[in-house]
Amino acid sequence: MNQKQLEKYLWGAATQLRGTIDAGDYKQYIFPLLFFKRICDVYDEEFETALKESDGDLEYAAFEEHHHFIIPKGAHWNDVRETTVNVGDALQNAMREIEKANPDTLYGIFGDASWTNKNRLSDETLTNLVEHYSQHKLNLANVPDDQLGNAYEYLIKEFADDSGHTAAEFYTNRTVVKLMTMIMDPQPGESVYDPTCGSGGLLLNCALHLKEEGKEYRTLKLYGQEINLITSAIARMNMFMHGIEEFSIVRGDTLSRPAFLENDELKKFNVILANPPYSIKAWDQKAFVNDPYGRNLWGVPPQGCADYAFQQHIQKSLDDKNGRSISLWPHGILFRDSESDMRRKMIEDDLVECVIGLGPNLFYNSPMEACLLITKNRKEENKKGKVLFINAVNEVKQDKTMSFLEEKHINKIFGAYSKYKNIDDFAAVVNIKDIIAKKGNLNISLYVQPEKKQGVGALPFEESFENWINSGEKLKSSMDELFKILEK
Repeated sequence: MNQKQLEKYLWGAATQLRGTIDAGDYKQYIFPLLFFKRICDVYDEEFETALKESDGDLEYAAFEEHHHFIIPKGAHWNDVRETTVNVGDALQNAMREIEKANPDTLYGIFGDASWTNKNRLSDETLTNLVEHYSQHKLNLANVPDDQLGNAYEYLIKEFADDSGHTAAEFYTNRTVVKLMTMIMDPQPGESVYDPTCGSGGLLLNCALHLKEEGKEYRTLKLYGQEINLITSAIARMNMFMHGIEEFSIVRGDTLSRPAFLENDELKKFNVILANPPYSIKAWDQKAFVNDPYGRNLWGVPPQGCADYAFQQHIQKSLDDKNGRSISLWPHGILFRDSESDMRRKMIEDDLVECVIGLGPNLFYNSPMEACLLITKNRKEENKKGKVLFINAVNEVKQDKTMSFLEEKHINKIFGAYSKYKNIDDFAAVVNIKDIIAKKGNLNISLYVQPEKKQGVGALPFEESFENWINSGEKLKSSMDELFKILEK
């Protein structure tokens, strides 16, 4: 199969679920089933190789050292395929047995989908799914890691398209991911961390970035934490599907229970990339006041918005010598009054290297404009005491449901970041004293206006904000007049 045929074949399983379960739930069934099929086919392939090496010695071919993963007796794909009644039970039992047999690598990887609920998935439906995937061998000879990994990413994107507002919880726009990875430029042997890793796209792309450059990507140390069980499982499967085995992805709440510790302190990483959940209200603000890990570096965020709790967690987790981070946020993090003291302290500590304003609709199912906040613990001499602002709101390809960055957009933005110089209508290097004079406001339009597009320029933020306030006051006044008339 070529790439397109493989993608069509894999997506064909999901189409069989239409009308049976919600589209947003496809991923919790299709991904585990696909991974189950893959590891069984690879096991068979390894078994046949060992069998040839040993002139048909079955006992030798079954030795654990010949296999990536152990498939216990009775838990193989073919065992499930032979089952015609209570297929869900057979699937669930096989997956659990495989997890138990591979506790260090696969524990919990199949998630917690309700395979035995026949009201959702009948024996007929599950049999059809199993038979669909049984059409082709998904071993390494037929489908190499790169090909299957790309198809897996294709499925993640398709499921995101079908998942509505929940897509942002597990999927980050892959064109933005590419830009973020290029800017961070992870090197062989470095540690890379994503505190809210979703389906693992940011971590994965760091490894693929090195691989594309012909560098040793296997020495990259990848760490991720994800609060959602099925999403964290998808991230782990994503790594294996791409042939990456040196990683640690842990399920858990990063703010309340950070997973990676050393000597009772937060583990330090060379590179951190993140697309945290924005403006979450359900978090333990009181605990953050006396955070045992010292993450309240600049203060305690308001209860209604944990953005700077994540940003401070990121900063506290950076390596003291060469730690650098990039995080994707809505623009509000740059100028909200409720966070001004924390933002000002971050700027005064000379940690902010660059702020990049991106165009609208790059977040899934949200028209908001995005921005990239880049911090670095030890800036180069020419960057000390300065912040680079890049206004790239026009560098985006608008689509009906989702915008994306084209290659020319990525190259233009990355080029401006690399040069770290003033560029008319696009980039400005600003002294932090001038930023502090503006009360630590990092709103990009204060420092650089985008080039006018088709004769129409965007209004400065202050002007837009003032117009919004005025229109609100007019509406309030009109409503007051209306109520007075109705009361007469």
